[in-house]
Formats: sequence, C-alpha cells, structure tokens
Amino acid sequence: MKLIIGLGNSGRGYANNRHNVGFMCLNHLARTQGIRFDKKQSKARIGTGEVADSKVVLAKPQTYMNLSGQSVSRLI
Repeated sequence: MKLIIGLGNSGRGYANNRHNVGFMCLNHLARTQGIRFDKKQSKARIGTGEVADSKVVLAKPQTYMNLSGQSVSRLI
C-alpha cells in the first residue's frame, strides 16, 4: 500500500491558489481513478483505491500548509 499526500490550504478562499497544487493533483488522480475522499482521519480527508494495480491511500491534510506536519506525522 502506498500513501500519497497532497499539501494545500483548505477552504474556498484558497481553492485555486498556487499553494494548493498538491490538492489539485490529488483531486485529479482521485477523479481519474474513481477514488472518493470519504473519510476523515488524523486531521485529513482520506480516499482509498487502486492506481496502476497498487493499493493507495490519498490524503489531504486539513490544516494550514505550514501546520501540515501535525496531520502527516499521524498518517505515516
């Protein structure tokens, strides 16, 4: 299983901000692979599925980017 973490700032005000490129990449990957972010765990939105025959967990920390370590450290 692989953990893929996309960093960004949550909230509509940051939706298309350059700091959210990590969220944008994960959203694209999730959309193309049919993965939904349907769980919340460790201060992150989580989606699970398969990419290229590998099980993956996609995670988008829901803290501000400079505090993302609070979430990431719990996930790894």
